Amino acid sequence: MLKRVVFVALLTAGAAQAQERFPARPIELIVPTPAGGGVDIVVRLLGGLAEPTLGQKVVISNKPGGGGAVGVAQLTQAKPDGYTMAAVWNAPLTILPHTLSVPYALDDYLPITQLTGGTPFVFCAKADFPAKGGREFVELLRANPGKYTYGNDGVAGSVQLAAERAFGKLGVRMRPVPFGGAGETVKNFLGGHVDVYGGTIPTILEFVRGGQAKCLVVTAPQRTPSLPDTASLGDLGIPDTASELWRGIIAPKGVPAERAAVIEKAFRQATQHPKFLEFGASRSEAAVGSSAAEFAKTIRAEYDANAEIIKRLGLGRKN
Repeated sequence: MLKRVVFVALLTAGAAQAQERFPARPIELIVPTPAGGGVDIVVRLLGGLAEPTLGQKVVISNKPGGGGAVGVAQLTQAKPDGYTMAAVWNAPLTILPHTLSVPYALDDYLPITQLTGGTPFVFCAKADFPAKGGREFVELLRANPGKYTYGNDGVAGSVQLAAERAFGKLGVRMRPVPFGGAGETVKNFLGGHVDVYGGTIPTILEFVRGGQAKCLVVTAPQRTPSLPDTASLGDLGIPDTASELWRGIIAPKGVPAERAAVIEKAFRQATQHPKFLEFGASRSEAAVGSSAAEFAKTIRAEYDANAEIIKRLGLGRKN
């Protein structure tokens, strides 16, 4: 009888250990943009770097649409077992809830880690665009209010708000044309459907280096190392209007804390991998790798700040 009790106890303990092992299968990472966009490029690299720590594959699942809202909505509706995550940036979490009737709110997901930060936006034109630099660009816009168009990541998205802050302060105006993400924006820009690309540096950088585009203004207080010849907002006399992009990982609300911690650890370590640090330095992607608590504070602060800006611009959702 005693042997039987011991055997059952060992069997039960073994089953419990098997249940506790995480992850036991690949993890799906939802990317709410088409392939080739800024966040897609970053998390494909980081996902691969996180795999050795996780002991499982990270499978990228592109779910574009709604400026990121489609992918985030799918994330919030996913089973909270730790096997579904989403890669996000500012707009879907801190802007869209103020401008659209999205099917999620601030407390419907679990922040895991902020991957990158300090990434400014940039406004670039084709090589034959009339303006050669930032000051000429501003003067051209001032002389032709509303004539030129710029592609961006969605109505009242991160890029449009950055443009409103900076160009509004300068008293100039371009017409925004929204697309589904940075990847779509750059395709339409290169295809001649808009005059100016507005978006992240990594997505446009190869075309700048290839001579197809030239960047005129970067939304940072100082010039950025990857585009040393591009005027900063400090150069234009308005450093206080700077805007930056961050990227991070979120999970469905209700994921067990111990599983969330495994994902957090793997991706935080990935952001400090020499391969990613080198990648980031070449593309103005500053590695952060924050704690979940720090990321939650960042989201909340920006969420509240954007609420005020969007209300002032009259871009809030119409209930």
